[in-house]
Amino acid sequence: MVPLDTLHQIRDRFQFLEAKMAGGAEAREIAELAREYAELKPVVAEIEDYRALLDAESEARAMLDDPEMRELAEDELNRVKDAIPELEQRLRLALLPKDAADARPAIIEIRPGTGGEEAALFAGDLLRMYQRYSETKGWKVSVIDLAETELGGVKEVTLNVSGEGVFARLKFESGVHRVQRVPETESGGRVHTSAATVAVLPEAEDVDIEIPATDIRIDTMRASGAGGQHVNTTDSAVRITHLPTGVMVTSSEKSQHRNREIAMTHLRARLYDMERQRVNDERSADRKSQVGSGDRSERIRTYNFPQGRMTDHRIGLTLYKLAEVIGGDLDEVIDALIAADQAEKLAEHGL
Repeated sequence: MVPLDTLHQIRDRFQFLEAKMAGGAEAREIAELAREYAELKPVVAEIEDYRALLDAESEARAMLDDPEMRELAEDELNRVKDAIPELEQRLRLALLPKDAADARPAIIEIRPGTGGEEAALFAGDLLRMYQRYSETKGWKVSVIDLAETELGGVKEVTLNVSGEGVFARLKFESGVHRVQRVPETESGGRVHTSAATVAVLPEAEDVDIEIPATDIRIDTMRASGAGGQHVNTTDSAVRITHLPTGVMVTSSEKSQHRNREIAMTHLRARLYDMERQRVNDERSADRKSQVGSGDRSERIRTYNFPQGRMTDHRIGLTLYKLAEVIGGDLDEVIDALIAADQAEKLAEHGL
């Protein structure tokens, strides 16, 4: 049973926001009120559906004593009983605290870990996996910075992904991804284990992070890499260093002005993510989240090529469809991670 007093409070708050906006709130309040109103609107719609079901249940029970209406009442009760559990579950999920960053674009950083050139090649596989997945979702992907090896591997890559619900679906990809396969560079046919690290950051807005000009150093430099469209011969690449934290970001497009904008967006995302991690660590001092710990040193997934198997270690999910997963078919994995995270939060909040 969903707590009815909580539902009443949400509906009262929604009606207050509606009246406040219609009554001529100050301009600076409108954006904030509208954001909260938009978040509550689908929840209130679910609440109204739930109230209608409860009313229908009460009316049907009242008709049970009428012999002429009893059969109709029993049919209605069966319909309501079937519908209530699903609607209650949707309401429980709607009542969970929202991650304010879920609707934001994401910045993805991929770096090879242990494994030398094979790790760099695997980092390239992950890059293509996320690019293909983004294509299936209709998201826009921009390469902020890319450094490649001579064999076509990735030394480091940073992507910007924008679209509907990007961070909500990609945020659980952060962590160490491990691959087990025979490397292209291995002549003896032995299976090697290599790794790459993925970090998914929500894109920050100017109001989230204020960066004084005195806190950064901007250097221009010549882009470097293995060649191709990501490298240019002018000194247009930009590196920005945040002096208080030592965080360093780069962008290597052809326009130096555009590179400054891109690098600043990346820097704000890095600093915003650091603050989110700090707040999350404080809130979860007594609990380690199974799915969304955000620990980038944690091994989260293994891609085993000889067995065609992918295993996500956080939720114990194993799929024998590695070719599809590495080819960008990630929905089954991501849906399972979201469901596990929701179940964990429902238990935590007693819903």
